[in-house]
Amino acid sequence: MTDHPATPPPSNTDNPPKEDGLSIAELIHRKLDTLTPSEKKAARLLLTNYPVVGLDSLARFAERAEVSHPTILRFISKLGFTGYPQFQDELRNELDARLKSPLAKRHPDIQKVQDKTDFQNIYIDAICNNIRQSMASISQNEFEGVLALLEDVNQQVFLLGGRFTDSIATQTYMHLRALRPRVRHITGLPVSWSEYLLDMDKHCVVVVFDIRRYQEEVIVFAEEAAQRGASVILVTDQWLSPLARVAQHVLVAHVEAPSNWDSLTSISAMMETFVAALSNRKWDQLTDRIGDLENIRTRFQKQV
Repeated sequence: MTDHPATPPPSNTDNPPKEDGLSIAELIHRKLDTLTPSEKKAARLLLTNYPVVGLDSLARFAERAEVSHPTILRFISKLGFTGYPQFQDELRNELDARLKSPLAKRHPDIQKVQDKTDFQNIYIDAICNNIRQSMASISQNEFEGVLALLEDVNQQVFLLGGRFTDSIATQTYMHLRALRPRVRHITGLPVSWSEYLLDMDKHCVVVVFDIRRYQEEVIVFAEEAAQRGASVILVTDQWLSPLARVAQHVLVAHVEAPSNWDSLTSISAMMETFVAALSNRKWDQLTDRIGDLENIRTRFQKQV
């Protein structure tokens, strides 16, 4: 143990209550810089084994994190919980939410709908709030770290999405390939994805989109890429894909909406922000490349 076991547990009066609408994983990402070194050990262990470690007993959690019981209590207090039972109840609720199918999803705001206009306003408010919360969850260090990987032309960038999120992978790929060389979109049947792994190493970046219900073949691919040295950027939802345990960067997007289907709007906006930042920062170097691309397109269109 790294902490003295006699240290009294904290009073929650010094910490605000848990923020509504944020998962525990997202709270940890937002508050990581405010934690002590011992509390960060507990936080990183939980994120690496999310949410299973937090469902263990307090004693087992502390033992696995190699910290004292009071350290765990201080950690969850900083997240806004009054005690370990409340913290575990929230984790159980998140675990249920992670596994929901469209048949089981029923957003509470749907009950407010009176007519078509009401629904339009409620839905737009929900997805706008998703975008705000998603972008607010990205720290400046995280933003700069992801951008540095995307702009490094010495790195080959691969993009992979799941059943629904592949549309975002396609959108991001279309932008990035115009801005930089060595960008590939992983497509086709999952059985063929292994071919993309053959030459992966530390000079590769894999941007993976994985939201509930997390796709096993996507997880297996990204874990293998990480084992081969690739840097994994995970774009996931507030319940956190299991891939978070191997990702160098984790971008959390809010996807709930007044619908039986999750919304991808916040993920799209998030990736557009990175594309815009990359384009703006590198525009002086990009003008020749974009000009060349436009000339090629013009000549090609004339031929067909």
